[in-house]
Amino acid sequence: MFPIDFFWRAAQRWPDRIAIDAPEGAIRYDALAARVAALAAGFTALDPAPQSRVGICVGNSADHIAALLAVLACGKVWVPLNPKSTRHEIRRIIDATEPSILVLDAACADLLDGAPGARVPTAGLADLAAVHAGAPRPVIDLPADATQAIKFTGGTTGAPKGVMQPYRAWMANITNQIHAWGFDEHERYIVAAPITHGTSTYLLPILAQGGCHVVLGGAGAEAVRTAFRERGGTVCFMPPTLVYMLMALPGASRADFPRLRRLIYGGAPMPPEKIRQVRDFFGPVLGTTYGQTEAPQILTVMLPEDFEDPQNWAAVGRTTWFSDVAIMAPDGGLLPTGEVGEVVARGDLLMSGYWRLPEKTAETLVDGWLHTGDRGLIDARGYLYLKDRLKDMVITGGFNVYPVDVENALGQHPAVHECTVFGLPDDKWGETVQAAVQLRPGEQASEAELIAFVRERLGPVQTPKHIHFHDSLPRSPVGKVLKSAVRDAALAATA
Repeated sequence: MFPIDFFWRAAQRWPDRIAIDAPEGAIRYDALAARVAALAAGFTALDPAPQSRVGICVGNSADHIAALLAVLACGKVWVPLNPKSTRHEIRRIIDATEPSILVLDAACADLLDGAPGARVPTAGLADLAAVHAGAPRPVIDLPADATQAIKFTGGTTGAPKGVMQPYRAWMANITNQIHAWGFDEHERYIVAAPITHGTSTYLLPILAQGGCHVVLGGAGAEAVRTAFRERGGTVCFMPPTLVYMLMALPGASRADFPRLRRLIYGGAPMPPEKIRQVRDFFGPVLGTTYGQTEAPQILTVMLPEDFEDPQNWAAVGRTTWFSDVAIMAPDGGLLPTGEVGEVVARGDLLMSGYWRLPEKTAETLVDGWLHTGDRGLIDARGYLYLKDRLKDMVITGGFNVYPVDVENALGQHPAVHECTVFGLPDDKWGETVQAAVQLRPGEQASEAELIAFVRERLGPVQTPKHIHFHDSLPRSPVGKVLKSAVRDAALAATA
């Protein structure tokens, strides 16, 4: 069995149910299945090679869902391309994975300008499906460790890291999502977060159970509220910042979410006081998961009933099926209950490695254990509590930002002698990207100039919200910049 088989079986069981409720119209399971089979045949005709890559650079839409399902159906590898990224970042991913097919909508045409690969505009998907109408469903003959998707999680020394997610990881994720949240044929999932990110892990679990994906009619918190209020939304995954925005909308009340039964947040922590506020507003529907691109979405889960006990509010849940989560000491030994160390995981949910980066893979997967780079502890009841990150990744608004990428961009400015990038807590975004800069002697640059410089190269998500200038950055005895000291100074300055 393969991930796409969950959809095929649902289409056979519930042909008349609505699979996608989009602004342009509703799509039944039987119609979506026929379209996916036809598109899968079309993609195969464009490139018959199994396991070839297909990049999809499309905003949230019914076309995006259908194209993604078709990629899964024909045994190819999905490469998500974030429409909110820059052309430079998109091109880095394309150059690394060499997709033979690129699916794009009109808004993303400039991002893919000059990139190799056969282009399939979303406006042409209907024509491609018509040419291959009536095509049989493809038969996949690949091992469980074959790659289903390559999702990018950051760069080191200018090279992006492509996480190879195998079939077994997707199967483990789908099974755990259904089990944890109790999805059934009555679900109406609000597609709020980008399909290129966490939302993708909910597509097949909802479809497997005969549920419906509700595509928004606009952008922003107001569009999300409208979908819940007027289109019967029951469940959604979103970053905490969007949860807060929904609560802050003019006139917002629990009555705007009449059928909501699962509000799942992820991508950033939610402080205990915020958890209290969210539960007071929405009721006992809040849940969360912990995972990484390297172990997608659901290594642990916190169910609404877990949030009934306030002592759990700082936790990220307990281990799900098909995985082991443990705490490891620097010497590689596993630590007992209550002791702090690095969070490690093993099992079916893990990646098979980083695309064409064997040395980086060997550093991260050691003796079957995934080294997450997070520090935490597991209590006697099995709840995982995260304390901090060994890695310097900043999670802002649900997006991962790697300081080295921002430092590399900022360091290209002729006035910058040295810089360091870090995150600071933020009520709205979870964390904000911040930078500390030491200018070259005799050079000048304003905060606005440096922010604009980074934004042009990396886009808005990775751009620092604030630049802290230092005559001399604090350093260790061996000359290394002390990021912790810089961060503490920035915290004190903003207190």
